Amino acid sequence: RSILKKALATIKKEGYTYNIGPEPEFFIVDTDDDGLPIYHDNASYFDVEPVDKGLDFRRVISTNLESLGFEVEASHHEVGPGQNEIAFKFDDALKTADAVITFKQAIKGIVHNMADYDGYDYKVTFMPKPFFGENGSGMHCHQSLFKDGKNIFSDDSTESGLSKEAMWFIGGLLKYSAELTAVTNPIVNSYKRLVPGYEAPVYISYGLRNRSTLIRVPAARGKATRIEYRSPDPTCNPYLAFTVMLKAGMEGIKNKIDPGDPIELNIYELTEEERETLGIELLPASLWEAYHLFEESEIMKDALGDHIFNAFLDSKYKEWDEYRVQVFSYEHEKYMDL
Repeated sequence: RSILKKALATIKKEGYTYNIGPEPEFFIVDTDDDGLPIYHDNASYFDVEPVDKGLDFRRVISTNLESLGFEVEASHHEVGPGQNEIAFKFDDALKTADAVITFKQAIKGIVHNMADYDGYDYKVTFMPKPFFGENGSGMHCHQSLFKDGKNIFSDDSTESGLSKEAMWFIGGLLKYSAELTAVTNPIVNSYKRLVPGYEAPVYISYGLRNRSTLIRVPAARGKATRIEYRSPDPTCNPYLAFTVMLKAGMEGIKNKIDPGDPIELNIYELTEEERETLGIELLPASLWEAYHLFEESEIMKDALGDHIFNAFLDSKYKEWDEYRVQVFSYEHEKYMDL
């Protein structure tokens, strides 16, 4: 938290305020007779009752969150079976990071109380990829910079409605995206979500209203002008994640990094050769790859400071070592009888 406060104090000296609005997704999970996790329902994006079995649950959560001061903007079923989203209004980055922590803890507390008093036999998980073959849970982050009460990402005189600062901020995020991914996607399971397909934002590119790119620019303009960075997932530490995204974006403004032209093609449908022709690279494919890129990044070290940088890196070393020595049921099924 102190790291994010320091980063915000630095840009405040230049008159900037950093606003961010996250969209943390989660799964409602039941268990089968063997105690293994299964979908709570088989609904999909914006389905309704009776297919969507999470409506009453989301209503209870939303009501409780509002009593805690949250301004809930949307509550709906997401793409995956049992997957849900409750979006709350953006605010400055520190308040929003506090809200993300409160949001996750509140949901866990509400679920626990519902189980105690109402006989509900399910739980919520923020795990990025709880089920093979289904969409994972992200935490898309809508971001904007304000100065003197004005959204400096907005510029009515340009064809896109985006200012030079917005374009440079996008350029910085794209340039350093691979280096900051260890922070925005910090666990082994994060990279089971970051795979081509399943609407995963793995391609380092940006587009206007293009949901196949890493960065999307929503259609709203004026005070609501913002960019949406789509790779983070809800297991990230929001204080650190917001800090490194801000650092990358401000480096873009400082060095006037040109993001190039937007990609308006559906990247999911392009061949590898077509992506290479367009210069579209991929985010790290594993925690191992991500933390090695993070380890070599002077920008990340500068953003987090030596102590947090090294402590975070040590935790990733340990997590990867713990993971790589495990033997999973996939390996039993594939290799046991060979």
